[in-house]
Amino acid sequence: MAGDAQKSPSFQQQRVIIPNKHGNKLVGILHESGTQEIVILCHGLRANKENFIMTNLAAVLENAGISSFRFDFTGNGESEGSFEFGSYWREAEDIRAVAQHFQETNRTVIAIVGHSKGANAALLYASKYHDIKTIVNLSGSPDLKIGLEYRFGKDFMERLRKEGFIELKAESAGGIDHRVTGESLKDRLNIIMLEECLYIDKECRVFTVHGGTDTIIPVVAAVEFGKVLPNHKLHIIEGADHVYTDHQAELASFVVHVIKETLQMDLLNAS
Repeated sequence: MAGDAQKSPSFQQQRVIIPNKHGNKLVGILHESGTQEIVILCHGLRANKENFIMTNLAAVLENAGISSFRFDFTGNGESEGSFEFGSYWREAEDIRAVAQHFQETNRTVIAIVGHSKGANAALLYASKYHDIKTIVNLSGSPDLKIGLEYRFGKDFMERLRKEGFIELKAESAGGIDHRVTGESLKDRLNIIMLEECLYIDKECRVFTVHGGTDTIIPVVAAVEFGKVLPNHKLHIIEGADHVYTDHQAELASFVVHVIKETLQMDLLNAS
C-alpha cells in the first residue's frame, strides 16, 4: 500500500512502502525534518538503504533540518523483486515511483543523491524526466564497462561464454551470492551513459563527487561528465576510495552544502 508508514519511537523516522510500476513494494526510511522539500538517497550496487553512506547522509541532512528518503531498489534489501546486475533503467523507474509518491503528497523533491550504480540510475532518471533540478553523482561511472574486470577478472567474458553466467560472491557476512547472466550484463553494456546525459535538462545542476584514490572507477573518468553536461561541477575528495571509507565527514559536508545552496536558490527564484 502506497505510503504505508510506521513511526519509530526514538527518532523522526518512518518506514514507508511505495509500489513501483511493476507492483513491487519498495521499502524505505523517511527522515522527517518537517520541511516540504525532500532529498532522495539512492544506494549503490549490491548495497541497500542501510549502507553506511546512505545512513550517514540521512543523519547529517536531518541534523541540518533537511528531510530525506533512503530506500531499497527492486530486489535489494527489503524491497520486493529479483536482484539484477544490470537493470539501470529499472532502477531509474524505481526513483520515478518514489519521486511521484512524494510529489503527490505535495512535497518537493529538490535533489537526488546517488552512489555508484545509484548515481547512474539518478542520471538516467534526469535524462528521461525533467522535474528534478539537482543531481549529486557520487562515484558514478561515465562508461559502464569500467569496473567489470575489477569485479570479475580479466577473463570474465570468456567464462561467461563458456558457463553462461558468472558467480558473484557475497561481499560481506550475511550477503547473498548472485549469478550474473549474459542478459543482465548486456543490459548494462547497452547503456551509453554520456549519450544519455545529453538528454538531461540544461537547467539541471549536476554535481559529481569522486574519490581521488578510487580503484573501481578511476577519478580520471569523472572528468568525462563535464564534457557533455553544461551545468556540471566536479568535486574530488583527495585520498578517498570508492565508498569514502575514511572521508565520510567530508562527503556529507559537501552534500549538505549543495542541498542548502539548492534551497537558497529556490527561495531566491520564488521571491
